[in-house]
Amino acid sequence: MQEYLLRMEGICKTFPGVKALDQAQIRVRRGEIHALMGENGAGKSTLMKILNGLLKPDAGTIWLDGKEITVGSPAEALRHGVAMIYQELNPVLDMTVAENIFMGREFTKGGTFFVDKRKGIEEAGILLKKFGLDIDPKAKMRTLPIAKMQMIEIMKAVSSGAKLIVMDEPTSSLTEDEIEVLFEKIRDLKENGVAVVYISHRMEEIFEIADTVTVMRDGKYIDTKSIKEIDNNTLIHLMVGRELSNIFPKVQADIGDLVLEVKDLCSDRFDNVCFHVRSGEILGFYGLVGAGRSELMKTIFGMLPYKSGEILLNGRSLTIRTPHQAIDNGIAMVTEDRKEYGLVLCRSICENIALPNLNRFKKKVFLDRGKEEEECGDIANKISVKMSGLNQIAGNLSGGNQQKVVLAKWLIEQPKVLILDEPTRGIDVGAKAEIHTLMCEFARQGMAIIMISSELPEVMGMSDRIVVMGENQIRGEFMYGSYSQDEILKCALGGNE
Repeated sequence: MQEYLLRMEGICKTFPGVKALDQAQIRVRRGEIHALMGENGAGKSTLMKILNGLLKPDAGTIWLDGKEITVGSPAEALRHGVAMIYQELNPVLDMTVAENIFMGREFTKGGTFFVDKRKGIEEAGILLKKFGLDIDPKAKMRTLPIAKMQMIEIMKAVSSGAKLIVMDEPTSSLTEDEIEVLFEKIRDLKENGVAVVYISHRMEEIFEIADTVTVMRDGKYIDTKSIKEIDNNTLIHLMVGRELSNIFPKVQADIGDLVLEVKDLCSDRFDNVCFHVRSGEILGFYGLVGAGRSELMKTIFGMLPYKSGEILLNGRSLTIRTPHQAIDNGIAMVTEDRKEYGLVLCRSICENIALPNLNRFKKKVFLDRGKEEEECGDIANKISVKMSGLNQIAGNLSGGNQQKVVLAKWLIEQPKVLILDEPTRGIDVGAKAEIHTLMCEFARQGMAIIMISSELPEVMGMSDRIVVMGENQIRGEFMYGSYSQDEILKCALGGNE
């Protein structure tokens, strides 16, 4: 067993009404890139949070470097040589980049207790240069986009000198170039004998970067394989326990009348945008990070202001300055950041689904709790939210199931236009197929769907029409089946005018 840097065996963890881990295990060698795979709710993040001291196991044993250890906190985990990059970022927004990188291990002046800020800035600058990031180490974290915050968290873990680093969905907000930089750093870590536990739902990444893969399902250990021993279909079957014949189950719906039309819309974030979407149509929006897609959709939903232009719904001009006005007119949006905009994490699943639909459940001055629970339960079951019950706190769900709850709250009222911003980010292949199937179903019912995705296969597989944005403008449009991946990428990069 000395060949293993980490061994976790017989790990059990129960939350109220849910057995999250049942005799789970993982064994990681030194200098190994070890992928940890499974559907949402399989227990991957829970297992790693136990390793990092965020959760206490009910049973089981952890060995590190051949010694049995107990971990009571992330600080204690770091002392053991274990660092973790979380799927949900949690930077201190009002502190600088340098302060975030070296938080808890600040440089001091000549044996005193005074922090040497200048030294921290210098060292942070060196790290930023190594990662190829043009970021001022003195900049406040809140001034950075999510993708840059993600890279700072990765740098923080790498610079800690850890012998094992856990990366939970580290590329979810990164561009292709940034992913390449990250993979270079991971390979450097491997060469220096550092082990990496890599959690991702992007299958192509696993086959590119991992040496070994451990699969979990429903909180249980399923199998460990060398990446050379398996292919994509075998891995999917191990994860879901069933065959997935089509991850992109595009079904042609009857495309009807014009529903939403945007004319010459301008703001500080984009210029002269024009597009339309019809009933029964899935309109895909593709572009590189920073292209302005999310900002455009947030403007249509009333989250951001616009200077000029027109938004029309069923031929009627709308004035939308708040999300409340958008909702009243039948426009719904599933935002990219579910924790900041999509959920009230401290409230129940039922309360979150019901929140934008309270008028539906109103009974004079009271709420009809029976109707609320019935309809919220129906929609949650329809999209397969894994939960102990409707009263389970949303913050205790896995990331993918939180995303399903965000989707569920908009589906009760059957909006005319449903905007989905990265609807399958952080969601496993099985849940992706389920959400894609739901998208097709609602399109068949006449809903107009706008889907933003950074995953080109998803955009190509699900869209009736694709709009490509770049540098805050629309650069091109492609019809289903009449394009190639190279043509879309060329357009996104500015090759088509």
